[in-house]
Amino acid sequence: MDVRTPNRLPFHRLAVFPVLLTQLAVLLLAAAVLYATRGAVSGYSGLCGGLIAWLPNLYFAHKAFRFSGARAAQAIVRSFYAGEAGKLIFTAVLFALTFTGVKPLDALAVFGVFLLTQLVNWFAPLLISKRLSRP
Repeated sequence: MDVRTPNRLPFHRLAVFPVLLTQLAVLLLAAAVLYATRGAVSGYSGLCGGLIAWLPNLYFAHKAFRFSGARAAQAIVRSFYAGEAGKLIFTAVLFALTFTGVKPLDALAVFGVFLLTQLVNWFAPLLISKRLSRP
């Protein structure tokens, strides 16, 4: 297998897919709770904060899990570093766009749902199943 050959598994079969789905569910639920309890501004602010966490994680998952196999070890390491660098830049850009372009904004809701969505990563080992990573 050539190192440049991407992983043939569809994205929904990758081991990280349940984590991404859980993050999406958490951010949507948190935004809906904020909308219902604190109003529309908090609701869409929370949605923005959750998307700031989720979209870069989606990018990282796509970038980092392109390669598989022992022969692709160097490509895997490079793709992880590139994915993490891109994720950090993407996160910073999304924060900047949110705080400059979205008015009015509830900053507490943005950071709260951002952190809540990131907390899902702590439970990732419980969400990742070995059977999903096999074809």
